[in-house]
Amino acid sequence: MKEHDMEPENTILTRSRLTIRISDYSLSFSILDKTAVGGVRFEPYTVKSGMSMAANLREAFKESSLLLEGFPRVRVLIDTPVLLIPLEELDEDEIPILYRYTFHGHDNDEILHVALPDFNCVAAFCINKDLKLVITDHFKDVKIEPLMMSVWIYMSRRSRIGMGKKLYGYFHNGKLDVFSFDKNRFRYANSFAVKHVKDAQYFLLYVWRQLNLHVLKDELAVFGDIQGKDLLVEELRKFVQKVYLINPTAEFNRAPIATIRGLPFDLMTL
Repeated sequence: MKEHDMEPENTILTRSRLTIRISDYSLSFSILDKTAVGGVRFEPYTVKSGMSMAANLREAFKESSLLLEGFPRVRVLIDTPVLLIPLEELDEDEIPILYRYTFHGHDNDEILHVALPDFNCVAAFCINKDLKLVITDHFKDVKIEPLMMSVWIYMSRRSRIGMGKKLYGYFHNGKLDVFSFDKNRFRYANSFAVKHVKDAQYFLLYVWRQLNLHVLKDELAVFGDIQGKDLLVEELRKFVQKVYLINPTAEFNRAPIATIRGLPFDLMTL
């Protein structure tokens, strides 16, 4: 028996990993807690405009009840552009060069990468150096991952059900992440800024056509924070027969976690 297996069950402070979710304009904190509604303590933080995310996080350490509890371990979900690199083409020394060549404007960011063994690839992404410094100054054990990582893993397993190919669209933080799988590999993955239903419809149907998916046999599933979701589904069904809106309550069999107000789908899958 390992030493930590003998610890009492109420050692939440030393054994639980706090999750910080960071996007361009939002910040939240969460942790597993059996005593909380849905089994998760979830705390959104109101981001102050005119301040960098690093400065906002510094302020949050003075105000957030979860951060004030002093958890030593953290997982940071960061919503920045992701570059997927097949393992057979991986050269770790070349990752920062490839990333900055693909995505401009990140010269002052640190380029990180994480292995995605389920997909036989590596995900390269970035984090602001000041933001990372704030995080490492406050936590002893830090894991930084792309925000989409848990969604990809969950949906790849879901995509194996049924016969047809599947295209997914995840709406979050004013963005639309569109992705598809072929067995245990990405067939497509990209992110688009969307402000209107028409924008989302255009991007989804463009990718659908680009992947040469079948309008009768294959499936298009959308989920997340969708503005005008009924109109979007109605418009998509004019071109694709099998269009589905994924509802977290039904998707997770009415699990209590799906009832937590404001909890993003990516945190549910995590």
